[in-house]
Order: sequence, then C-alpha cells, then structure tokens
Amino acid sequence: MTQKGGIHFEISERKILLRIFDIASVLLLLYGIGEVFSFDYFLITSQHWVWSIVLALYLTVFATIFELYNLQKAAKLEVVVQNIVLTASVTVLFYLLTPFYTPQLPANRLQIVYFFLAVTTALFVWRYIYITFISAPRFFKRVLLVGNSETIAEVVRSLEKSDPNYRVFGYINTGEERYEKDGLVAFKSTAMSRTIEKYAISEVVVALSKAEDMTLPLNNQLIRLLERGIPIKEYTHVYEELNRKVPVHYIADDFYRYFPFSRSNQNKLYLFFHRLMDLLLSVIGLLFGILISPIIILGNLLGNRGPFFYKQLRVGKNGEHFKIYKLRSMVVDAEKDGAQYAKKKDARVTYFGKFLRRTRIDEIPQFINVIKGEMSIIGPRPERPVFVETLSQQIPFYEIRHLVKPGVTGWAQVNAKYGMTQEDATEKLEYDLYYIKRRSFFLDSKIILKTLSTIIFFRGQ
Repeated sequence: MTQKGGIHFEISERKILLRIFDIASVLLLLYGIGEVFSFDYFLITSQHWVWSIVLALYLTVFATIFELYNLQKAAKLEVVVQNIVLTASVTVLFYLLTPFYTPQLPANRLQIVYFFLAVTTALFVWRYIYITFISAPRFFKRVLLVGNSETIAEVVRSLEKSDPNYRVFGYINTGEERYEKDGLVAFKSTAMSRTIEKYAISEVVVALSKAEDMTLPLNNQLIRLLERGIPIKEYTHVYEELNRKVPVHYIADDFYRYFPFSRSNQNKLYLFFHRLMDLLLSVIGLLFGILISPIIILGNLLGNRGPFFYKQLRVGKNGEHFKIYKLRSMVVDAEKDGAQYAKKKDARVTYFGKFLRRTRIDEIPQFINVIKGEMSIIGPRPERPVFVETLSQQIPFYEIRHLVKPGVTGWAQVNAKYGMTQEDATEKLEYDLYYIKRRSFFLDSKIILKTLSTIIFFRGQ
C-alpha cells in the first residue's frame, strides 16, 4: 500500500508552478481588461498570438534576472514586491521597444500605464497567494533522517538552511550517543514503519558516512518502505538537489562514486558552441568597455591615480599559469606585504575601485583572456598560484577545478559569497564541482542570467 503523506511541492515543481502562474495570471488579467474595458493595446486573439508569446518570454527572462524564482526570496513578501516592480517595469519597457513583434504604441498613451499596472497587479496577487498558501507550513516536506548522531547536527542544518519548505521532523540514530535539538525527535530503528505512518513523513533521507552503519536489519526495513512507495534518498543527492553544489565535506574518499563528470566536458558540439559564445560575448563586452572608456579613464584619473590596467598570474586549465588582465581597483602598493585575499571593506580598494568592483566593470579586460583561449566566459574563477598551493593541501579535490577553463563568471560567483577564508573557498569549490559535473547549455544560460542579477543588485566585491 502506497504511503499517503502530506502534500508537498518539490523545488523544481515550485519553480515551474511560479513560472506558469506568473504568465497565466498576467495574460488572464490582460484578457479580462480587454474584454471589459476599451483596452485595445494588448488583445489576446488568434490574429495576435505572437504578442502573448513575446510577453511571456520577456516576463520569464526578467523575472529570472530579478530573482522572482529564487525560492528563498519568493517566500518573503517585502522582497517579492520590490522584485515584481523591477520585473514589470523592465518587461513593459522591452515590450514597448519591440513593436515589430508587439503592438504599435497606442494613440492614448494612458493605456501604457494601464498595461504596466495590469502586469504588476497580476504578479502581486498571484505571488501573495503563493506566499500565503503554497509557502505555508501545511506544504512543508516532513523528513525522517537515518544517520549517526556524530554527523546528524550538520546534516539537519544543511537541509533546513537549503530549502524554507524542508523540515527535518526526526531521526533514526545508528550511533551510540543521541543528538538533542528542540523539535527534533529521536526514534528507534525498530519502529521506523510506525513512525512514518503516525507522523505522515514525506521522505526518508539516509545520511550514513560509514558503510558499517548500514546494518542488515536496517537495510531490510528501508527495502520494505520502498516497496510501500516511501521515497528514500541518499543525503548527498538531496544536498546537491537543494543547494546546487557538491557536498565536499561529506563525500570524503568516495569522491568518484558521487561525481560522474558531465558528458559536455567531452562533447565536441557543446564545446564548439561554448567557444562561439565565448568569442561573441567577449567582442560585445570589449565594445561596451570601449564605449564607457571615457568615464573609466576620468574615474581612474580622479579616484585611482595610477596605472589603468594591471596583470596578475593565475592558474588556468590543467594547472597552466597565465596572466589575467583587469582594471586596477586597489592602491598601487596593495601587496607590499605579500599576497593576501581581498577583504570586505578592504582599505586597499580605492574609492573609484569600489565602483568598478561592485559593477564588475573591472572584469572587462578579461575578455581579452577569453579571446586568447586562456579563459572562458563561464567557469571556475582562476586563483593565484600561491593560494592554489595552500588550498590544494587544505581542501579535498580542489585541483579538480582545473579540469575546465577558468571563467569571467561562474556558478560559484553567482551563488557563493566572496571568498576570504578556507570555509568560503570550500563552499565555492562545491559550486564549481557542481558546474563541472552538470555543465550544459541550460546551466550556462542560467549563470549568465544570474550574473546580470549580480550586476544589477551591485553584489560585486
């Protein structure tokens, strides 16, 4: 008999739900306005079906850029309202600027205001419903852990931090000592089946770092649960699914068991188009740099007072060294005392350098490295040899970052905070390994969109 647990939407399901209802709510309200009022700017008819597709495309792209599909932020009303206004504003602006695929500007310009208000209102009403009902505790996933008390605390923290709708209800302890935490119940392994039925557990997560903890009686119980339709997942897979990164801290010596490399790393078609994208975006980036160069030159003269560019040795693909090009953002003698990480509110960063870093304009010269083939647009950030040598000894699998070309931006850059400690470097490595493991056209596109979000919200360091 299949277990009947509570209703829960997985991460992928919630993101699909948000995208579908964002589009549906906007189109439905616009259709209603068109039917009730004399609103002829946007009409949903068989003759104008392209208009709806273009609007849906713009809405999806800009909602992604402005983080309406970030589930951590999608559950916070104050953040959602801000992002809805940004998304609606830019969507309407682009929609107005492409009249070949969209309606001609109306004679009554007030209709543009109605159009903007309709898009904004539809998104707000739907997102308010989502926050009130879908993100409510009734839709939380109730999880039972199977693990050793020595590691259970770390596992619980990582899971609940990753997904606001993920709740660890209790755990089956395979160790000797018990882990105590408010709201977390320790159950006996012999009562696993009754526990799941009594508390409507949605999923069982097995987090065993030692193979010997998986005893034959425990294994038989899990098999019986599987036969009844209870979802049972391995912790590293759940962690990767929730966080979009590889749990380096947990996989230890069994790395290759958890890390099948992406086929795209050897796919010639993918690599060809990846390189084509590198060249195209690099040319566009350099042209943009030339366009704003008068502002940068003036800012450098007034706020930096020194050399315009600087070069620095970095580690590239297969451990080969190359010189990276950047716009100088620090004082001239920034490393007179030796190499060191940049810190938050680093005193060595000049006034104009802060602007260059937060807008990522200082990265523009790296497009030269991309054209030369030393870097790619997307990949792990290249690190300095002195830091690589240290981190390789401290962090397992660190050298795997060098299996692909380093990037101007990357999965770690758009997800992790700026690295200043070994712990930060480990987190960035987890994201980098996820990219190497999953790299694809879809993931590359997602990184580009998230990079735009990073630039727009001034998250540069």
